[in-house]
Amino acid sequence: MRGFVNRLTGRQVPDDFEGTLDDGEYVLASAEVKSGGHMVATSRGLWLPGSRRVGWHMISKATWGGGALVLIEAIEDTRAGDAVILQDQPAVRFVFVQSGKLPDVIHARVTKSIVSRHRQELPGGGGWFVQRRIPGQDGVVLQVRPDKGTDGDAVRRVAQEVAAKLSLMKPDSEQ
Repeated sequence: MRGFVNRLTGRQVPDDFEGTLDDGEYVLASAEVKSGGHMVATSRGLWLPGSRRVGWHMISKATWGGGALVLIEAIEDTRAGDAVILQDQPAVRFVFVQSGKLPDVIHARVTKSIVSRHRQELPGGGGWFVQRRIPGQDGVVLQVRPDKGTDGDAVRRVAQEVAAKLSLMKPDSEQ
């Protein structure tokens, strides 16, 4: 009976899942990883084998091909006002026993987290300015993913200016 209730409520996780879902977090899809463990997509993010969750808003890129998912996770490097400067981590490749609907769910959730994006050229390179929703929270965050070699001072200055302008555009109820 418990398994039936878990499936209905979206709390069904693989037997070897070691994480703990938050209140209100539910499972969307999962797949067994050939090297061990499971990848579990939930309403809050993507649980990697070893039971570490990456929020949808912290996935810079996820590509599917040849039976494998290549994932680029971002980490928060610094802040510039209300903007978050991100740093991409090295790509990690996951091969699945059977992927099922997991690749489609990942694509949909990462895409859904993006409110807007804009490529900005800056001294030494450029970067992406992306407004994203954070799972389980109201509002959006401005994330900046600079290219390697881009002038860090320019990134922080422009990010802070853009975040300030976006803040002025929010309705009074969101400030």
